[in-house]
Amino acid sequence: MEKYRPGETVEESGEYTAYSNGGRNGGTTHLEKGETFPPTQHEGSYYVKEK
Repeated sequence: MEKYRPGETVEESGEYTAYSNGGRNGGTTHLEKGETFPPTQHEGSYYVKEK
């Protein structure tokens, strides 16, 4: 499972779910290739692309 951090560039359009560093689901958002992953409310959070 590849993790993406806020501020990185989206390499592939699709649905991405944000997770806290403790693994709690922070919601899903659609992002387009070339956009930047948005900031999250918790330090250490990351995004995972949904299949």
